[in-house]
Amino acid sequence: MQDTTAFLAADPAGNIFEVADLDVYYDKFQALKKVTIDIPANEVTAFIGPSGCGKSTLLRCFNRMNDLIEGCRIDGTIRMEGTDIYDRQTDVVKLRTEVGMVFQAPNPFPMSIFDNVAYGLRCQGIRDMKILRRVVEESLKKAALWEEAKDHLHRNALKLSGGQQQRLCIARAIALEPKVILMDEPTSALDPIATAHIEDLIEDLKKQYTIIIVTHSMSQAARISDKTAFFLLGDLVEVGETSEVFHVPRDTRTEDYISGKFG
Repeated sequence: MQDTTAFLAADPAGNIFEVADLDVYYDKFQALKKVTIDIPANEVTAFIGPSGCGKSTLLRCFNRMNDLIEGCRIDGTIRMEGTDIYDRQTDVVKLRTEVGMVFQAPNPFPMSIFDNVAYGLRCQGIRDMKILRRVVEESLKKAALWEEAKDHLHRNALKLSGGQQQRLCIARAIALEPKVILMDEPTSALDPIATAHIEDLIEDLKKQYTIIIVTHSMSQAARISDKTAFFLLGDLVEVGETSEVFHVPRDTRTEDYISGKFG
């Protein structure tokens, strides 16, 4: 059984991530420029901005997914609860357990619903079926999928609807007891009803997890986030309480983007 004490949520009053003077390059192209931002624990922070502005690049920095991209170079610091996650001593596998990710398109494994959720635990060496069954049930309940899936746990996950598949991917991330869930446009491939289910789920999940979401939908960011950060051409233009960013932005570029003048 994994040591769950290592994965308890951070102090709700504090910041789980502190980013300082972050530059990210893909070969000679600079994707992010001197970005400094704090991510509060147990809140939803939305990254908005036009395509290519750097928001997904920053998202991938939090679990070091950019390490997998050839030619990517990162300068500056990202601290998670005071620890530099780019320090050479960082256990990247542990980091990616603590910082889960849900992608734009649902990506369940071609196996049963049960095995999808249990996959990460089995990779950690957990074989006790009593533990696996308990975690699978708890995770599916937290992902609001249990009632729909409880009688079909051995059904191939690829037969689920798109919205159900995305909730399954959230359950798979939750099963590892992360502190943070990164979401890269998690509803862009879903219909309005499935999108509403995911948004309701995010509101509930933030009670236990920190959520950072990239979204192109202004209305979605306004509905579900506590804080919003606006990016443009690699610069962090503005960050603040969502209501303030949308209604009384400090920067005219933010106002122009939100009002639809470009983007």
